[in-house]
Amino acid sequence: MQHFQYVPDQKKKDIFFLEPERFTKHSDQKLLSYALGAALYMPGSRTSIAQDLLSGKYLQGKHEGLTSMVICLEDSIADHEVETAEQNIAMCMAEVAEGIEKQRFFQEDLPLIFIRVREPAQMQRLAAVLAPYLGLIAGFIFPKISSGNVREYFSLLQSLTKEHKEILYGMPILETPEVIYRETRMEELLEIKRVLDEYKSLVLNVRLGGTDLSGIYGIRRSRGTTIYDISVIRDCITDIINVFGRSSEEYVISGPVWEYFNGKTRLLKPQLRQTPFRNASGSEGLKLRDELLSRYDDGLIQEILLDGANGLVGKTIIHPSHIKIVNALNVTAKEEYLDAAAILEQSLTYNGVIKSEFANKMNEIKPHASWARKVMLKSKIYGVFHENESFVELIGTAAGEHAYI
Repeated sequence: MQHFQYVPDQKKKDIFFLEPERFTKHSDQKLLSYALGAALYMPGSRTSIAQDLLSGKYLQGKHEGLTSMVICLEDSIADHEVETAEQNIAMCMAEVAEGIEKQRFFQEDLPLIFIRVREPAQMQRLAAVLAPYLGLIAGFIFPKISSGNVREYFSLLQSLTKEHKEILYGMPILETPEVIYRETRMEELLEIKRVLDEYKSLVLNVRLGGTDLSGIYGIRRSRGTTIYDISVIRDCITDIINVFGRSSEEYVISGPVWEYFNGKTRLLKPQLRQTPFRNASGSEGLKLRDELLSRYDDGLIQEILLDGANGLVGKTIIHPSHIKIVNALNVTAKEEYLDAAAILEQSLTYNGVIKSEFANKMNEIKPHASWARKVMLKSKIYGVFHENESFVELIGTAAGEHAYI
């Protein structure tokens, strides 16, 4: 798997100073933790998962750019659908495995597949049913993680990896009342982290349940509002970053889901300037800008930029039109890359201050070293733009019309 496979080779050379590297679930864990990008959720009851994969639908057309997907058995399906959805997942994975065996599809092009379970017992049951196909699965997502259930989830996951001799990662979602209530938050986060530290080799990402956290207060952000504009959620995210994002013992934290994929009459001005789109592609660029604005994707873009400013990487999505946007906005600018490379190179022999190659900032070796390391990891996964190139070149045309959940 590789980000931006939909871009023709020659155009990649025009866009990228450094092209993205390929990765699989067997890649180095630290590198892989940055690789998920736009993680597309779909209900476990969706019967066409295997057919869509084998036909290449997830590599082209409406799903261009998809590198990670989450098959959901929790909130996206009704309680009475659970058993049927479990059976459906087993049949789909069997069909995918058969397709790979018959060379209808190559496993190295398979998106990272995660299954979002409801409880540890369901994960154990699924692992038994999916035993012949666990090589196709990158891991499981644990909803509503708490200090009361986190150890059970990861202890079981550890047992399953040993039993089946297969790499399986876990990704906890922070979205419970104890996580957001001020009087319990810090104690809860610290206890969850203490347990995750014991199982760190199994933890790929820490994920934020923005919708559930907002729902605890009866809040839902509008199309023109980012999650960071909701003060009670912003404060919670701040503490999550404080606990899990420390460079000395860092976890990669992903951005919360963006819920919207269509728009109506605007109250406020659009948040996308015309100039980057006009400079990139002229009239076609302005047409693309209009398409993004018609879906209120300027709000999504603003939120992704704020995710990045706060150290979050990747994002949960529920609509294929968001795939290219999320991934393109994670590509490293050439200026950032060269600054990071210089900092890491100088750190081997020097620990003072150096001037940026671009003569517009100072680079302090010690304070900026962790930032530089993260930039280099993201650069391997998402690539580095040539100077004067931008995300506009990678977004392309709009995707399909139907969300999954």
